[in-house]
Amino acid sequence: MQIEVKTLDNGSAGTAELSDAIFATKPRADIMARVVHWQQSKRRAGTHKTKGMGEVQGTTKKPYKQKGTGNARQGSLRAPQYRTGGVVHGPVVRSHGYDLPKKVRRLGLISALSQKAADGKLVVLDAASGAARTKELVAKLKVLGWTSALIVDNAVDEGFLKASRNIHGIDILPTVGANVYDILRHDVLAITTAGVAGLTERLS
Repeated sequence: MQIEVKTLDNGSAGTAELSDAIFATKPRADIMARVVHWQQSKRRAGTHKTKGMGEVQGTTKKPYKQKGTGNARQGSLRAPQYRTGGVVHGPVVRSHGYDLPKKVRRLGLISALSQKAADGKLVVLDAASGAARTKELVAKLKVLGWTSALIVDNAVDEGFLKASRNIHGIDILPTVGANVYDILRHDVLAITTAGVAGLTERLS
């Protein structure tokens, strides 16, 4: 498929050829949902923790004798029915990550790219550079009409990255870091011509 190449000044820089196998497939919402869930699960800290019966402070002595009191039998003041007792089956420190096949992850990324292309939210830039100051970049983005955009480049320009850090809704990623979650949570997906070549090589 053919797409117009734009500049940061909202000008035209010719056209680019995009692979139909990557940018023009039928988007799979179910696959994208699986990949996003996998990404979010890996990002969870998993540091939640409660104390069990063996960890809470308290005596190990039996509160009173087993028989003859008329009360229900009790074995420990650390039992969960007591106010200072331990928690039964509570959360423990663990990893929430799980394995997802590479083929599914690849299909999810292709579906996300194709979804942006189908929605008309895919933009190809000639280069993501030339704006060393935040003020300059804000002015350029205002002309383009971007308030939420993910810019993907093969090799991120350090000056351009620093200029964009303080702009809300604008993120920059290298092609190796392009992922389904970040693509879908931004309104516009802008890929440089070098980024297109890098993504095509990565997904081919």
